[in-house]
Amino acid sequence: MRIPRYLESAVADVLKRKMAFVGGPRQVGKTTFALGFLGRDADETHPAYLNWDHPSVPPRLRNAELPAGEPLVLLDEIHKYARWRNLLKGIYDTEKSRRRLLVTGSARLDYYRKGGDSLVGRYRYFRLHPFSVRELARTPVRSDLEALLKFGGFPEPLFAQSEAEHRIWHRNRISRIVREDLRDLEHVREISLIEHLTDLLPARVGSPLSVRSLREDLQIDHKTAERWLQILENLYVCFRLSPYGPPRVRAVKKERKLYLWDWSSVEDDGPRFENLVASQLLKYCHWVEDTQGYSMELRYLRDTDKREVDFVVLRDRKPLFAVECKSGEKAVAPALRYFAERTSIPHFYQAHLGRKHFSSGNITVLPFSRLCQELELP
Repeated sequence: MRIPRYLESAVADVLKRKMAFVGGPRQVGKTTFALGFLGRDADETHPAYLNWDHPSVPPRLRNAELPAGEPLVLLDEIHKYARWRNLLKGIYDTEKSRRRLLVTGSARLDYYRKGGDSLVGRYRYFRLHPFSVRELARTPVRSDLEALLKFGGFPEPLFAQSEAEHRIWHRNRISRIVREDLRDLEHVREISLIEHLTDLLPARVGSPLSVRSLREDLQIDHKTAERWLQILENLYVCFRLSPYGPPRVRAVKKERKLYLWDWSSVEDDGPRFENLVASQLLKYCHWVEDTQGYSMELRYLRDTDKREVDFVVLRDRKPLFAVECKSGEKAVAPALRYFAERTSIPHFYQAHLGRKHFSSGNITVLPFSRLCQELELP
């Protein structure tokens, strides 16, 4: 059963005018999502689906040999070709009056620009995220927040809801990212050390990330550690948030916090819930950027006295709201009241996994599911 995704109408609209690129983590459902545009029952055997990893596809595409009679062509993992931008430009410029092109890839198509002509003006880029609370609520698949926290938002483990299958899936996914995607896109020899790095990251979720500590654990220099973290960000393994420094607050300036695209690999309940919220808010930011064109940022707020609010969402550099995560039903966090009095952030939310829902000034305490509804998160 193919499940409709939240980007469907936006991508369909863009395809009427230009190419659509869909990026996102490995196994988030990009291929299944894209195949839906070829028909309800379309699969990888459809003639319009061309995967660069298939040995017959590269020579065909380099010769601009596209399947006859197909108004939409799906190109998967084409960014693994060093000159993919020039190749796509040539295909699009000669075929745009006859065909639509949908391009998918597990690495950032907007980042891996390995030379060639510019594609500016010829495509729109969309980021497909894992399933979230409200997106699941709009599907025929029955699931809940507890399952989402336990198994993550990636389709295969979420819908199987088997602990054994989830462990196997997670191990295989990380192995394929490091040993296949990274090998194809980056010149890195120390594959085993990067695998070790991915093992270290779940314990660092939710706290200011010490690159120095990682460097010492891996016995590498600081520059290498930063480069490897950036590679893992480009491969949609993790993402980092920078601090927000409003006036009248002695905010920290440099320390970044780390989160994972697959929050289910975080062992402790509190950091895992915080990671889930971070992923949901990042999904919201990317959705607004990709569909409405605003510049969105997800940051966190922390001052030099260690008062902290987990997340601040900004649009065109102006704060929209802030969110603090609490796994249990608790009173309003003192840091929320402190920053509510000293910043221009319009509204503060304290999201939890319980049932309490009340307001105190411009601070609202509410269940996380209710927060998703009120903010209309995708």
